[in-house]
Amino acid sequence: MMGQVMRTLDTSAIAPGAFGAGQAAPPETIGGPIPDGVASPLLFVGSEADWPDTAPLAEVRLVGTLPPLRAADYIRRTATLDIIWLAAAETIEGETLGDICAAAGERGCNLICETTLVALDRVAAAIPAALDVQFLVEPDPTDRLVALAVARRTRHGILHDIARDDAMERIDRLQEEVARISRLLGDLAGQRGGLPGTPMGFASRAEDLTDYAGQVRAPARDFAAMPRSFIPEERTLDRQRAKAVRRMLRQRRMREQYFPADLFADPAWDMLLDLYAARLERQPVSVSSLCIAAAVPATTALRWIKTMTDAGLFLREDDPHDGRRIFIALAEGASDALARYFEALEE
Repeated sequence: MMGQVMRTLDTSAIAPGAFGAGQAAPPETIGGPIPDGVASPLLFVGSEADWPDTAPLAEVRLVGTLPPLRAADYIRRTATLDIIWLAAAETIEGETLGDICAAAGERGCNLICETTLVALDRVAAAIPAALDVQFLVEPDPTDRLVALAVARRTRHGILHDIARDDAMERIDRLQEEVARISRLLGDLAGQRGGLPGTPMGFASRAEDLTDYAGQVRAPARDFAAMPRSFIPEERTLDRQRAKAVRRMLRQRRMREQYFPADLFADPAWDMLLDLYAARLERQPVSVSSLCIAAAVPATTALRWIKTMTDAGLFLREDDPHDGRRIFIALAEGASDALARYFEALEE
């Protein structure tokens, strides 16, 4: 790996807040190369009063703040930004938000996007899937630090140790939990061919399912065929399975009446169950709905959705009837593994 990354903005003399509200480092402050270890320049889009304290994260440096209408032009004229932070994204007009996202994509910047749960579906649909974005909904200071650390790590491929604070420990726990879920699904899926983007051992069905689009089918079994009049309709079986999955979700929520909720927090599994039940019910699931099903703070749920999508377990689908909303669905391999899991429970 090269010891330096060639950039053009000397931010060593720029302190957070050095440029007042509605101001940012002028593009003409272009100078020589900056070593890779130097703080990542960040542009805050919003009011300076909304800028959170990020002093504990030394690798990020605030270049300045700008109102949304001026942000896209500044991003395009500045080749040195690493991160763009959108405050109150739900208040940004759709065309302006789209222009900011386009500019961020052109410059290869990562996004941190703060919004409300009510507006989450609309904002998520407005941001292209190709952009690397960290969503924040009613975040606490640790959530913000984690988002900044992940945004910087994604861009440079490494995460510098900052004395193992709570934010870093939280990232480690998230990674360990994803690995655990991946191993579980890998064991359930057996050794059939691999699912792109998922660990070895996690597989989708080998046989052709083109005639069963959108449906879940159990693996072939050796048994004698019963008279046709006694074979339940596939739709009836799906409804029965969906009820069993919903019952399991209700049982998981009932534990929170007797024990602390975070004691059994398992957002990845809760989301897998919710998406599987919705698939059996032929119902779409929005981003905000899936966050609620995860039974954890929305910011944590959104981070899990991104992780599971990147791993190939979840799919992002556009709403064919409303371009302002997207749905989250199970990948075929994940659905297949869950089907076999519940068949094993029923034996």
